[in-house]
Amino acid sequence: MHPESLSQAGPPKASRSYHDPLHGAITLHASDPDEALLTQLIDTPAFQRLRRIRQLGPASLTFHGAESSRFTHSLGVMAIARRAFDQIQRRYPELAPYRATVLVAALLHDIGHGPFSHTAEEVFGLQHEHWTRRMIRELPEIHDALEARAEGLAAAVDQVYTHEHPVALVWQLVSSQLDCDRLDYLLRDSYFTGASYGQLDLDRILMALRFEPQSGRLVVAHKGLSAIEHYLVVRHFMYVQVYNHPKNISVTWLLERAFERARADLLVGKLEADPTVTAWLLTPDRPLSLDTYLAGDDIVFTYHLQRWRHSPDPLLADLCRRYLDRDLLKTLEITRLSADQQNDFLHAVRTHLEQQGYSGENYSGLRRTWSRGYTTYNEGICLHSDNAFTDIKDISPLVQALSQSYERTWLLYPREIHPWLRQTWATYNSGVVSEAE
Repeated sequence: MHPESLSQAGPPKASRSYHDPLHGAITLHASDPDEALLTQLIDTPAFQRLRRIRQLGPASLTFHGAESSRFTHSLGVMAIARRAFDQIQRRYPELAPYRATVLVAALLHDIGHGPFSHTAEEVFGLQHEHWTRRMIRELPEIHDALEARAEGLAAAVDQVYTHEHPVALVWQLVSSQLDCDRLDYLLRDSYFTGASYGQLDLDRILMALRFEPQSGRLVVAHKGLSAIEHYLVVRHFMYVQVYNHPKNISVTWLLERAFERARADLLVGKLEADPTVTAWLLTPDRPLSLDTYLAGDDIVFTYHLQRWRHSPDPLLADLCRRYLDRDLLKTLEITRLSADQQNDFLHAVRTHLEQQGYSGENYSGLRRTWSRGYTTYNEGICLHSDNAFTDIKDISPLVQALSQSYERTWLLYPREIHPWLRQTWATYNSGVVSEAE
């Protein structure tokens, strides 16, 4: 077919459906101006790029089913936001003018993610929220589409991401302690990782959402207390068992070391890379253009890891091989040791690695994970009970317990020294116990 004939294929379809494993058919109707806009945004190259970025980054090396994309998640967040907003709007019709803002902000909230999702932020020191806002401001196919729907819509969406929208509910539905983003990723990540912790009661939560006209805030009816408690428990276990899984820590460590080594080789002229990856490796010293940022995705970067696997630099080649072949570093939790003891043990491990011909700095290290628990971040979760509005933590002993933060520390090391480390750890551990006694 001649390319020009595509534009003559007839009028656009009356609706479009995305069949989602969690939410069923997500249907957008061309007769609804807001949903027609969403369809237009989904078809932009910047949004289609999200198909090439995994939702959980390299976590598929830990949970083999974790292959879903940021594209899939973004549609899910929009679908939940539409359900939540439309349900609230039926009770409070004065909210109708904000529907487009909520749905667009929900759909585009992750459009700025880089390769390997959050892992890119750790590796390259970039924040996806910054790039999301830039895309909405600077990409004509997005900015102009928003302004064509309603003048000032692009600025209103930006206010959602900065939490400056004058109606708090509008941004709280997208970014808060109880938002549509978290509701979708807990359900979705649980489903695709095979973890059973994420089975929250979405219907009950959405039915309990309310609008408080005096403050403009999102609140929860008291009848939803148990469902919200369950949601917070789910979030706690998903962070412990999935997001902060020690193998995920190990994968991120390998990618960081690989890209650091690649950057060092690039600076001395010993690395082959295309212009996109070259520019990414030179950040933050040389800021990325928006076009170059958009050119980065999981496929481009994984292709380079495949190339560097055969690098003449043996360290870079081995780091890439370990990632690609899932020959990951092992982890040992050493949380109960003092900071000085942790560093002493790491020094002993690195000394042994150097004696075995390894780079101690690249093949061992300490990584910490934090669970900050429930906080009143972004105004917390407000419960409406007995004609009063109270933070859920002040009513629920369970949420009070979940508000406690804690930290875990992991030692990373190659499996090749596991027998030595296990014996050394047993000796070191018994010595620490003796000192404590």
